[in-house]
Amino acid sequence: MADELNQAPEATGAGFEAPEGGDNQGGRGRRGRGGGDRGGRGRDGRGRRDDRNARGGEEGGEELIEKLVHINRVSKTVKGGKRFGFAALVVVGDGKGRVGFGHGKAREVPEAISKATASAKKKMVRIPLKEGRTLHHDGNGHFGAGKVTLRSAPQGTGIIAGGPMRAVFESLGVADVVTKSVGTSNPYNMIRATFEALTEQTSPKSVAQRRGKKIADLLGRGGSQTAEADAAAITE
Repeated sequence: MADELNQAPEATGAGFEAPEGGDNQGGRGRRGRGGGDRGGRGRDGRGRRDDRNARGGEEGGEELIEKLVHINRVSKTVKGGKRFGFAALVVVGDGKGRVGFGHGKAREVPEAISKATASAKKKMVRIPLKEGRTLHHDGNGHFGAGKVTLRSAPQGTGIIAGGPMRAVFESLGVADVVTKSVGTSNPYNMIRATFEALTEQTSPKSVAQRRGKKIADLLGRGGSQTAEADAAAITE
C-alpha cells in the first residue's frame, strides 16, 4: 500500500487519470496541452496571414508578372559522385512601367526560382512609357559582348523581340516596340544590355523639368501644331 501511495502522485503528475481532488489540476494540464495545440495552430494561422500581408506590402498590393527566362544546371564532381546545382534568371514587372530582373542559385529548381524572383522584386526600376504602350525614343544598350537596339513603334506593331528581351517588354507593359540584338546570345548579357538601354529612357516631362521649360514649348519646336494637346496627354 505504501508503494502504491508513493506512486500515485507521480502518476497524477504524469498526466494519468487522478482522483476527484486532483482532477482540476490534471484537467488544467490537459486543457493546457490541448489549448497549447490549438494555440499553436492559431499562431501558425496568424503567421500565415502575416506572411501574406507582408508579401502584399512588398508588392504594394499589385499583381506582378513573373517570367522565367533561363535555367542553367551545373554539376560538381565530388568523392561520392556528382552534385547538381541550378541557376535561374527571372524577370518581374507590374505591366505598368516597372520591371526588374534577378538570378538565384540553389540545389533545387523551385528554390533557385524563388531566390531569383525575390532578387528581381528588390531591383525593380520605373521606365517612362509613351501613352503607356511604347518607348519615348530609340535607345542603345551594351553589356559585355551583347548589343541591343530599341525603337519606339506605332500602335499595332506589337512586340518584335525574341528570347529574353520579349520577357522584359511583356513584364514592363510595352505593347509596341521593335528591337534588334547583335552579338552574344547569352541571356544574362542580353537582359543587362536591354536594361541599360531602358534606364536611359527620358520623357518630355522630365526633360522640361530639368530645363525649366514647359512641355508644350519642347513639343512645339518640332513644328507640331498640336503641342498643347500633346503636352496635356503626356503623363510620364
